[in-house]
Amino acid sequence: MSYRSLRECLVDLERHKHLVRIESEIDPYLEAAEIQRRVYQAGGPALLFERVKGCRFPMASNLFGTLDRTRFIFRRTLATVRHLVELKIDPNEFWKNPLRFRDVPRTLWSMRPKFVKDGPVLAGKTTIDQLPQLVSWPRDGGAFITLPQVYTEDAGRPGWRYSNLGMYRIQLSGGQYRPNQQIGMHYQIHRGIGVHHAQARQHGVPLRVAVWVGGPPAMTLSAVMPLPESLPELAFAGALGGRRVRLIADEPRAALNADADFCIVGTVDPDKLLPEGPFGDHLGYYSLAHPFPVLNVEKVYHRRDAVWPFTVVGRPPQEDTSFGEIIHEITGPIIPTVVHGVHAVHAVDAAGVHPLLLAIGSERYVPYAERRKPQELLTCANAILGQGQLSLAKYLLIVAREDDPKLDIHDIRAFLRHLLERVDWRTDLHFQTCTTIDTLDYSGTGLNEGSKLVIAAAGPRRRELSNEVPSELRLPEGFSEPRVCLPGILAIQSPACGLARDPTAERFAEAFRPSDPINRFPLIVLVDDSEFVAEALNNFIWTTFTRSNPAADIQGIGAFTRQKHWGCEGSLVIDARLKPHHAPPLVEDPAASKRVESLAVRGGPLHGII
Repeated sequence: MSYRSLRECLVDLERHKHLVRIESEIDPYLEAAEIQRRVYQAGGPALLFERVKGCRFPMASNLFGTLDRTRFIFRRTLATVRHLVELKIDPNEFWKNPLRFRDVPRTLWSMRPKFVKDGPVLAGKTTIDQLPQLVSWPRDGGAFITLPQVYTEDAGRPGWRYSNLGMYRIQLSGGQYRPNQQIGMHYQIHRGIGVHHAQARQHGVPLRVAVWVGGPPAMTLSAVMPLPESLPELAFAGALGGRRVRLIADEPRAALNADADFCIVGTVDPDKLLPEGPFGDHLGYYSLAHPFPVLNVEKVYHRRDAVWPFTVVGRPPQEDTSFGEIIHEITGPIIPTVVHGVHAVHAVDAAGVHPLLLAIGSERYVPYAERRKPQELLTCANAILGQGQLSLAKYLLIVAREDDPKLDIHDIRAFLRHLLERVDWRTDLHFQTCTTIDTLDYSGTGLNEGSKLVIAAAGPRRRELSNEVPSELRLPEGFSEPRVCLPGILAIQSPACGLARDPTAERFAEAFRPSDPINRFPLIVLVDDSEFVAEALNNFIWTTFTRSNPAADIQGIGAFTRQKHWGCEGSLVIDARLKPHHAPPLVEDPAASKRVESLAVRGGPLHGII
């Protein structure tokens, strides 16, 4: 269905039993977020909070809480968008079956925004402090917009064709912001808005910004789509929404979404920065306060029937997992046309997306060789790390399709088994040091600073993976509780890390020889709680890849350096303990949890839902 507004979507969801109204008053401080987390984990419905404490606007959450519901919301247009992707991959497909693509011309027309003089979003005006003040985690620095659509244009090429619509964190209160006059904007300079910021600086003008909240759900998904720079998000939103996006011209380099529920308009001073954060983020830790741009607020518009949509980010999986899944469904087939030789990539949600990227590539460079080894895979890996958001990957694990054409990249257990059976730690580790990493990743040496590791494995199996802790295993003093996480992967409880330069992992690796029984496990992870890590696959992935900086935290049994290449003869050892410089992990507020549990008792509004 082509929804014209968020309200229209909510009514449709309710009619089809996908939405529940909550009539009890709900506090936007911690309580609403706790409800959202619980309902998402239970696979529950979308929620409409009709009474919000201290605010006259209702709130909605969990719209995209399941992949099935996300598909349902876009059920009338997903097929058409896939047709566009097919034609992008091979335009000749149109002539093979023109009837299959008969919906494409109309969709192409819907990709062009429509400019109007008025719209529902201009019905009312308010101030920042009258908006829902959502605080998701106890240490958050204030209230945040968690589903913003941030619209900017190029100062040198104004207009929608070179516009950017992105989902960048917006802090409404707290910190050093002047109430109702300033709000914080968290974005990285390599994002589309960062390019526009740089252009504004070059032209000596403030960056004009419109922050849209709500509106047709196609706008929300479009704001997180990893699109090429040649395709504006507004065009994709028109295709996904099944209708042209309606824009109200505000002034040069800005526009309002006529059908949004809210719109905040202002300018970003090219040089002014203020501390933004802390904020509980999608890696499962707080991102701390750092200087980021400030939006000087001029106007805040809203519809008469405005609803404030929100989500909660935190340790995956959360609602944004559905975004990743639907994005993969739409864009997955196009990956081989963008990166030659790559057949599939999977940014692992359980690791917080950017810390761990899996890939399947080709290995065809020397087809006559007796023993296949990574060569073309390294070319593929370098290409992957040069592509937009894929460049943020910290660990890139890549294997050759020729070794198992049926390998499913989304079967993480099978993928790790395949890699560990073939990897040669002497040659297959390729580090990038002193490089940029995700702003939200605190495992590195500073903000945006850290290292990357490519592990490329190809060829026949070289080992059997152990499933049992060797009975003769003797651990060094201070290490205990070995637990098997997966075949070939052993977690060992280790002394707590109290130093910036902690030699614990190196001491552990030096205690063994490559011939010792522990090497039956090619991968060893040193952790704070081995029982927790081995309890579930997601626990292993989250702990290992969010708490380690490859260049600093990887050791090996029988390690060596030859011609500046580092490798090891025995097991690879990853130090995945919490370090003193890491951000604190997210923990729910006990009082908020207790309140939410009281809403779930018999007769309560959440009974039978959580």
